[in-house]
Amino acid sequence: MFQVSVEETFSAGHALRGYRGKCENVHGHNYRVRVTLEGPQLDSVGLLVDFTRLKQLIREIMGRLDHQFMNDLEPFKTVNPSAENVAKYFYDEVTRQLKELPPGARVTDVILWETDTSRAQYRPGA
Repeated sequence: MFQVSVEETFSAGHALRGYRGKCENVHGHNYRVRVTLEGPQLDSVGLLVDFTRLKQLIREIMGRLDHQFMNDLEPFKTVNPSAENVAKYFYDEVTRQLKELPPGARVTDVILWETDTSRAQYRPGA
């Protein structure tokens, strides 16, 4: 099984609705996101996925969030912008938009760091 990962960073603000504590207030993070894909075979060039294409896609998704207040953006107008939900958002968007994968290849997980020591991970079916 082959596996590739790409990491990127962005900054955004949010507030956790319904949370009792300081994170209910508007605050921000310098996020780091890692998207991992795996698959049993490579394409004709010998790649599971083109790093350039994957980075471009992740940057497009990040561009919607970077230096924004996430609570004002879809889907976070109704879904709390917790680290867990933001990780799932990246998973859903990458999975939806990345179509040129070799047979059997898939996004396995997304890890989102809010700080160097705090992270959330989304894996489907886990």
